[in-house]
Amino acid sequence: MRLGIIGLPSCGKTTIFNALTGGSLPTGVRGDRLQVHTAVSDVPDRRVDDLSALFKPRKTIYAKVNYADIGGLKAESAREGLPGQQLNQLSQMDGFVHVVRAFESEMVPHPSGRVDAARDLAAMEAELLLNDMLTVERRSEKLREERQKGGGRDKAVIEREIALFERLAEALGTERPLREAAFSPEDARAMSGFGFLTLKPMLVVVNLSEGQAAPPLAAPGAGVQVLALQGEIEMEIAQLPPDEARTFLAEYGIAEAGRDRVLRASYDLLGLQSFFTVGEDEVRAWTVARGASALEAAGAIHTDLERGFIRAEVIGWKDLLDLGGLAQARAAGKLRVEGRDYVVHDGEVVHIRFNA
Repeated sequence: MRLGIIGLPSCGKTTIFNALTGGSLPTGVRGDRLQVHTAVSDVPDRRVDDLSALFKPRKTIYAKVNYADIGGLKAESAREGLPGQQLNQLSQMDGFVHVVRAFESEMVPHPSGRVDAARDLAAMEAELLLNDMLTVERRSEKLREERQKGGGRDKAVIEREIALFERLAEALGTERPLREAAFSPEDARAMSGFGFLTLKPMLVVVNLSEGQAAPPLAAPGAGVQVLALQGEIEMEIAQLPPDEARTFLAEYGIAEAGRDRVLRASYDLLGLQSFFTVGEDEVRAWTVARGASALEAAGAIHTDLERGFIRAEVIGWKDLLDLGGLAQARAAGKLRVEGRDYVVHDGEVVHIRFNA
């Protein structure tokens, strides 16, 4: 999972990046030029901890999330289209964490003169919409030229793509992000190579000062969730050892670390889930889309397992813990044998049998 952290200048993007990754990048306004900082973070999961305690493996491997702190975005930056390098970074992301400023600070004045979270949220969405509109216009022009010249692709294919891009232009022209529109699998495949920014799920993180209440925002549309974090405090917590972090959370009355809340919301937005493999060598969490088949789960582990798939042995993680291990589960008849089309559920332990 790759999440791009975006936001207008002075919103506290890097503070949130540090809070999510435990990093210590210097914070503050760094200008308008493109800067990208990346970090890979483990996805905390109590189920992995419990399974590891049972199997005592040589390695315990959590699911991973890749965060990218992407600088350089500002209001009206997409008027002529985003620079290629910046657009390339944004297009590679599976979703966005959009940091919106709600905190007041004399040390960091807001570039617009006053703090207004709803205005800044709308401004960033407008930038993404404008960039997608420019992409649609350029592609539509090329398609019309291709239709006129002829002699290339099948005419019916070109006509279908023209009709699709007309629908995209209509949606964007009414300031409707593409994530709110419905597309067939065929349309989705045709769109996949264009990296449309408003098609990506978005988690809006409202960056608050200590003790501040979250400002009112309009109800989010499809593919968008909103949560509020006290950015500076969450950054401090993320940089503490686990025991001290728990104490800090308790002192401030924070039920759950912001990092965990963001990860849970991100999995939900992107339609992802975790399954596990266990053994003496390693206990490991794997990430797949909800609704993934046993064959797809095998492919997530290794392409050899997908090619040589015979069957999957499946059990819920809690049932496995209660029974005390795979041998006990097998003896009790609780280790189910499933075929390639079986739909894997969140939290299941999956063992793939395959032909090498």
